[in-house]
Amino acid sequence: MSKEVIKPAQFGKANAKVIEEEALQLNEEQLQELNQLYEAIVGGYKQGNLVKGKIVRIDSEGVLIDINYKSDGLISSYEFAGRELKKLKPGDELEVLIEELESIDGTIVLSYEKAKALKAWDSIMKLYEEDSPVEGTVTHKVKGGLSVDIGIPAFLPGSQIDLHKVLDFDQYIGKPITAYIIKVNKKRGNVIISCRKYLAEQRAETRKKALETLVEGQVIQGIVKNITNYGVFIDIGGVDGLLHITDMTWGRISHPGEMVRIGNTIAVKVLSFDKDNEKISLGFKQLHDNPWEKIAEKLKPGERVKGIISSITDYGLFVEIEKGVEGLVHISEISWIDRINDLKSKFKPGQEVEVYVSSLDKENRRMSLSIKQLEKNPWESISEKFSVGQRIKGPITNITDFGVFIEVDPGVDGLAHISDLSWTEHIDHPSDIYKRGDEVEAVVLNIDPANKKISLGIKQITPDPWENIEQECPVGKIVEGTVSKITNFGGFVKFSSGIEGLVHISELGENVDKVEDVLKLSETKKFRVINVSKDLRKLGLSLNLEPKKEQEKSNGQEIKTEKKVSKIRKESKPTMPSKPKSILQLALEQHVARQKEEVKKTQTKKSVEKKDETSGQ
Repeated sequence: MSKEVIKPAQFGKANAKVIEEEALQLNEEQLQELNQLYEAIVGGYKQGNLVKGKIVRIDSEGVLIDINYKSDGLISSYEFAGRELKKLKPGDELEVLIEELESIDGTIVLSYEKAKALKAWDSIMKLYEEDSPVEGTVTHKVKGGLSVDIGIPAFLPGSQIDLHKVLDFDQYIGKPITAYIIKVNKKRGNVIISCRKYLAEQRAETRKKALETLVEGQVIQGIVKNITNYGVFIDIGGVDGLLHITDMTWGRISHPGEMVRIGNTIAVKVLSFDKDNEKISLGFKQLHDNPWEKIAEKLKPGERVKGIISSITDYGLFVEIEKGVEGLVHISEISWIDRINDLKSKFKPGQEVEVYVSSLDKENRRMSLSIKQLEKNPWESISEKFSVGQRIKGPITNITDFGVFIEVDPGVDGLAHISDLSWTEHIDHPSDIYKRGDEVEAVVLNIDPANKKISLGIKQITPDPWENIEQECPVGKIVEGTVSKITNFGGFVKFSSGIEGLVHISELGENVDKVEDVLKLSETKKFRVINVSKDLRKLGLSLNLEPKKEQEKSNGQEIKTEKKVSKIRKESKPTMPSKPKSILQLALEQHVARQKEEVKKTQTKKSVEKKDETSGQ
């Protein structure tokens, strides 16, 4: 149920004694005087007027204002900003707007907020038309920007807060700002302002003054505005200059952020200045002496020095010898013998190390250091300890797909290539027959101290079974072997010496379709040697132990007949020039010739070694 409002017109009328009309009549002069008196007292008290009053009281209900009217007006606290309310005290004068001369309670209704807005709009419109800046205070954060009190709430978009992008709006709350009015809609009560426009204008003025006074070599204070991978942008009084990473320190840094933070104030030196393009190069290290000049006088290549590890990378250690002076110990200069893959497992930043100065280039500020040079190179004595042909014994330290590494001396490994592991075995991978830590015996094949390489051979421990194969297994000899492998074209037979021979499917008998029908794995049989080659390391076998003589004769006759026929044909046909050999045929012939030559050299070398051993015994 709504509450009924009683209006003054509904009040009951009092019965009063009627005064005679004649007694109330005033002359014209009296009426004019009475009107002037009335206007003087209440003429300014009209709805919508601005009046000045004094604060009588401030409490939780609001602010009580005396405007010299028949009643005081109470203004609610919400019409005042928090900062304004704190500053008010009894006796202060305020300008307010009369909303009603008499409320339901018979009191006057006043508004501070509307009085403030009314005055503000006049000022805002004037500033907007003159394109002059307005001052205000940020009250709170709103969607997309800030609310600013400029007499009325104005909207400051986030993109217009500063010259650069702002992510944290909270830092501006409660702070005074100066901005330009860029849009006004009085009907809707909307005002949009821009600090960016004002700051850009001020910056242009400051920039102009700064450019007029800037000179090369000048030392000036600046504020770090932005940090990139290649340097730092410094604000030096409205003008941005670039402090390149190479001009930040005489030492070495990976990123400018290691030295400065945004907002830092630092002193810099103007290195170069292009007024036309407004490009300024700044330097920080130029404010200090170049330590490389002094270090070149103190240190010489070949000397030992102590330093602190400043950083560790995949390719080496950076060691600080003095403040701003660093040298690099490359990973290859850590140890003569150890294979180091992870430097961080052996060294820590801040660790003190002794190093050897390999080279020093003060012009390019580079210093090469070494840790292994502090010790004697063990490879220099390898040639004295070992010789080619010498037998050694040691553990396998590493296994790869191309061979095994064997320790021949503490920290010194030799390589036995996969081709030097066995005379007869077909090895797919060395790990099939060896494992790390196995103790093996090998022969030194070659020593190369300059390249830190020792070549070893394991198969060379025993004589080459192919060396006398043609004498031991001549064509026609019956031999006994074990079937080691079966393929679709024949079977491989292994002998006690380790040599394998091939029995082709055509040598298993007549009408043999499958090798498995005749040969079984691990089966021991007798075979006849039909082909042998020491150079090509091939041994051909046959199951036909006693070939038929008649077949041989008939074969011989057929061969003779074929030769005669071919001879007659050649005589009857005109001689044709021979077809030139292809590049592939020539390459194959050269390859076979090289193989034969290598085999001959190996045989000659071994015969010489045997003679030396015999003479030594």
